[in-house]
Amino acid sequence: MSVQPLHDGAADHPRVPRTIGGISSALRGSRRAQFFAELLEAQQGPELDGVLNAWWGRAMLDTDPDRDRVRAAAEAGTLPTVSMDEILRRRQEHRAR
Repeated sequence: MSVQPLHDGAADHPRVPRTIGGISSALRGSRRAQFFAELLEAQQGPELDGVLNAWWGRAMLDTDPDRDRVRAAAEAGTLPTVSMDEILRRRQEHRAR
């Protein structure tokens, strides 16, 4: 078994560019203002990297084409899930190959 992306966009061409402009363009509503507030307070280095990484993840979620469907399924309790035990079992099977 291999992992395949669910949506268009390769690792070298993500749906949201990992830049300040790319992230801010992708964020919805007041989240953009929150992003800039955290960005302006962050020190250059690991702290700034942490802000960019966290908000890039949020921007990716905001631009996910299935976002509303997944959220509705989660709220309805119908979102498919996998236990941690199952994930570990699959990883062990994969390593054994």
